[in-house]
Amino acid sequence: MIHEVDEGLRGLLAGSGLEASGVEIVFDAPTREWAARRNAPTVCVFLYDIREDASRRGSGAGEVYDAEGYVVARRTPPRWFELTYLVTAWASRPQDEHRLLSQVLATLVAVDALPERLLTGSLAELGLTVALDTAGSGPDGPAASDVWSALGGELKASLGLRVRAPLAGVSRAAAPPVTEGLVVRATDHRQDGDPVPGRRLRYDGVEDPGPDGFAGPRERRPAPARRRRGDRQP
Repeated sequence: MIHEVDEGLRGLLAGSGLEASGVEIVFDAPTREWAARRNAPTVCVFLYDIREDASRRGSGAGEVYDAEGYVVARRTPPRWFELTYLVTAWASRPQDEHRLLSQVLATLVAVDALPERLLTGSLAELGLTVALDTAGSGPDGPAASDVWSALGGELKASLGLRVRAPLAGVSRAAAPPVTEGLVVRATDHRQDGDPVPGRRLRYDGVEDPGPDGFAGPRERRPAPARRRRGDRQP
């Protein structure tokens, strides 16, 4: 799921014209060594925090059907996670970095979720909204200054981007539909040692063909009358 969110963000930013103008979009950690190797304008989208949204955790299991309408699997509900990114712009001059960062900000705040056309893999299969929260203040997670300190770099202008995405549940294959009744035998073997031919129990909706071994429909018997207290058994 995480790599599918990455690809969706790459497609969203690339569609704003960044790649067409020669700007690279990467997902590397912006360490001091990494920054020293940059020789082209770059927008870095660094994932640094992953947390589950426990308030949206579901229970039970849903059914997965095939083209004929049969249940082929059962899937647990998806679990939601918040992915927090540090978005930075890298260029030779601060003015150029601010221009790139402004273009990125305008692109991200223009949408509240990743467009459906940019969803791939399990995100496209689930068909659920992948929400975006740009430059918002989150209640949890490390501060930007703490991230820069851990990376060993100097603090610079950055955007915080939080993505709420579903992780597909676990699927378990279901048993195939029952098409034949159970075989019932009165004894294990005949006296000559051959197995006794069985008769299959009849299911509702299956006509009794007679000699093929299916039992005919049972007659519905009326419920016995209730005896009153004091009545004697004949």
